[in-house]
Amino acid sequence: MTDTTTSAKTENKLRAAMDRLLTGKPQHSDGRLTKNNLALEAGVSPATMFRAKAVLADWDAHIDTHGSRTPGEARRDADIDDLRRQLAAVKREITELNRRLTAATTVIASLHHDNQILRAEDEAASTVVVFPSQPRTS
Repeated sequence: MTDTTTSAKTENKLRAAMDRLLTGKPQHSDGRLTKNNLALEAGVSPATMFRAKAVLADWDAHIDTHGSRTPGEARRDADIDDLRRQLAAVKREITELNRRLTAATTVIASLHHDNQILRAEDEAASTVVVFPSQPRTS
């Protein structure tokens, strides 16, 4: 759809710039999805861009539908969400392992105590009494 207030050449530049920005392949800007970057990417002044009502309507419709995040930002946010889920899972695992470790420590301490008592009883019960040797009579 061609706008009567802008030339076809300007509209083509803006649409090409919009495609580059929306696909995450900017050539003349930082890639953020802003109208200023659209003008910069197209190589036109912001005033010229604002006269291209049809292009801006398409731009606004896309931003309303998909948000103003670039594909790189969307990937980054998805990676961050994934890492947060992984971190939560690892924290749950660490908590469970710490609980098991505490339980094992308690059992080991109890067994050690029981072992000391049994050794003491064994030493007291196994006292060997040596009888004096008597000469053999043959």
